[in-house]
Amino acid sequence: MEPRAQTGDSTARSRVEVLDLLRLLAVLAVVLFHYGFRGAAADEMSLISLPELQPVLKYGFLGVQIFFIISGFVITYSAEGRSASAFAIARASRIYPGFVFCMTVTFLATLAIGAPRYETSIAEWVANLVIAAPTLNEPYMDGAYWSIVYEIVFYGWVALLMLSGWLHRYLAGVVVFWLGFSLLNENILGSYVLHRLFLTDESGFFAAGMLLFRIYQSRLNATIAAILCFAAGVAVYQACSSADWLRDHYAIELNNAVIGAICIVGILAVALAIWVRHLPIPVWVTLALGGLTYPMYLMHQNIGYMLFNKLAGLASPAILIAAVTAAMLVASWLTWRYLERPAQRWMKTKLTRGLACLSDARSVLPMPSGVLSARLRREK
Repeated sequence: MEPRAQTGDSTARSRVEVLDLLRLLAVLAVVLFHYGFRGAAADEMSLISLPELQPVLKYGFLGVQIFFIISGFVITYSAEGRSASAFAIARASRIYPGFVFCMTVTFLATLAIGAPRYETSIAEWVANLVIAAPTLNEPYMDGAYWSIVYEIVFYGWVALLMLSGWLHRYLAGVVVFWLGFSLLNENILGSYVLHRLFLTDESGFFAAGMLLFRIYQSRLNATIAAILCFAAGVAVYQACSSADWLRDHYAIELNNAVIGAICIVGILAVALAIWVRHLPIPVWVTLALGGLTYPMYLMHQNIGYMLFNKLAGLASPAILIAAVTAAMLVASWLTWRYLERPAQRWMKTKLTRGLACLSDARSVLPMPSGVLSARLRREK
């Protein structure tokens, strides 16, 4: 999700490196939420948990919202100075190859060690190739994929704003409208379609990141500060509202004050990361830390549960969770380094060439006489 470092040091240093560390902390919060709490709390996902740490781990679900704040900043950042087509190619290349590989690994792991709790099929694998598998009446290969769909919807809106020229010209107005519309839908309209299309349950987090980019780009002013406070308030409201489902499903207590504090700290942490920018360590280290988070997020949940169900009783839950987390970190780094990065470059090259060929084909097609006459008049 971050601006990609190239071979030149100056380009690499344009990345906000501290966000890579923050991204790693966010994914570890989600991992520990799943491994130490969620898996055994409901749905019979996992045979092990860390009940003594439940008061802390149960709030780890908010790591996903930290990702949304980071995406709001980074995606708006990466759209700067790009065409909508270049942006779309970059995003597709960033998301899709890694998704297909990690989803396929989960599919194969399910076939190999999932029974009796986990099962899958070729139809489910095929449906997951489009990422939003439920639209084809198949479940996600892993429950964590819902947030990837949210990210893609957000990318789509950013691309449309780029095409319209509104992204940077009217960013503040777009954000205010989006937040107001989100509150309207969540509290009055109640439309499921609008909920999914406009992300009205998570818009505050994406919007906060977008506003942090505006501050990063052109300094803080009273208007942007006020809108950022509005976005933070909406984000807190949305997180507290979403927690109602968790309370019911897992039969747990979740303190809205704690949820709100984590949301505000998350926004401030992203702001601090943007302000600090660089870490006193080699760029390749931060690049690796940020890079492994995407495959880690995609692969950790169901594969981890299946491993726990096979290994339960062989060691204490704490040791098993530590061992599986470490193994997933290593596997995720290897995936990013040797599979995801080359596949990203390949896909980006192919899509760029395909777009160039399409443009060339359009340029040699015969134009309608009216269009040709209009062009000749302009040239005169």
